[in-house]
Amino acid sequence: MFILNDDEIEIIVSQNVIPSKQHLGGSMPFAFTETGGSMLSSVLKTKRAKEMNIAIIRAFIALRLLNHTEMRLEIEKIKKKLDNQDKNIELVFNYLDELIEKQENPKPRKQIGYKRTSEE
Repeated sequence: MFILNDDEIEIIVSQNVIPSKQHLGGSMPFAFTETGGSMLSSVLKTKRAKEMNIAIIRAFIALRLLNHTEMRLEIEKIKKKLDNQDKNIELVFNYLDELIEKQENPKPRKQIGYKRTSEE
């Protein structure tokens, strides 16, 4: 557990979690770390405490995922590759359609080779 500093309080107030600094009563609020919140909720044995433990862990996991900019960049790269693959697959299907069309409607070919003359 730790005390929030002025910058952190500004973030909380600006996100509408707390309507204004007046609601804090002039004191600096305390906050739990992920492990502190988990430890506190795991000490308590009620059903509500277990539910809160799960909710706290899920919230911290969500925050951790949001903060991984490298992971976000990798996901964006994958999305771009998938977009290109969709276009490439569509192109392949267009070529296949053209080939099927050519097989159904073949053009007459000019015969090559020696021509027999009927001398018999």
